[in-house]
Amino acid sequence: MSDLLYEVENGVAYLTMNRPEVRNALSLDMREQMISLFQSLEGDNSVRCVVLRGEGEHFMSGGDVKSFMEFTELTPDERRVVFVNRIHRNLNGMMYAMRRLSKPIIASVRGAAAGAGVSIALSCDLVVASDDAFFTLAYSKIASSPDGGATYYLPRLVGTKMAMEIALLGDRFTAQEAKDLGMINRVVPTADLQDETRKLAERLAQGPTVAYGNIKKLILQSSENSLDQQLQSEAETFGETVMSEDWVEGVSAFNQKRKPQFTGR
Repeated sequence: MSDLLYEVENGVAYLTMNRPEVRNALSLDMREQMISLFQSLEGDNSVRCVVLRGEGEHFMSGGDVKSFMEFTELTPDERRVVFVNRIHRNLNGMMYAMRRLSKPIIASVRGAAAGAGVSIALSCDLVVASDDAFFTLAYSKIASSPDGGATYYLPRLVGTKMAMEIALLGDRFTAQEAKDLGMINRVVPTADLQDETRKLAERLAQGPTVAYGNIKKLILQSSENSLDQQLQSEAETFGETVMSEDWVEGVSAFNQKRKPQFTGR
């Protein structure tokens, strides 16, 4: 059985991390499959939104810490080489592939999101969590520092001081606490998580995909840009959107007082 399951329904690609026996801890196979899939999804016009979720009762518990035991007998320098290469080659490649995808990505979080599971959830454009979900950065618990972009996204979402507390202490907090901090978007009853995620994903899959891609690009680059740069980018991306068929449909529908029928083109 593959470590990553993939299916498409109503314009939504569902990527399911499939290692429930270890709370969907990241494996090499899972990382490589995710890199390949996210890269291929960019050119797949049948997919207009992506949902990332975990099989079973948990989203993802991060790295497979049990497998780390085999490296404890290595010298410190040997351990450094192993993990730096792993992070650069696989985990970072996965994060770059997710960041570059122009289509909306929703994390559907149930149960544990720990370590890199937090990093991956934060890298998604929207996060919907069940009311039994919990989050913990956890790296400090095994005397490690975060990876997977956690130290990039967290300060931008919750501020430097709160990000420092979350990373240093590695405490566990609830979905509602994560929402209150601005880390996630919605908290829903556990029994409703699948349906609520699907409804949101299908709504996005029926939307103006080109415009969504430009919205993503603008928002993600905004914290790095000056006002002048951002205004210039807004003008350029607006110019790109008016070239789309969906822009013509959106303007026509607005003036004809009807619901637009977007095609993603």
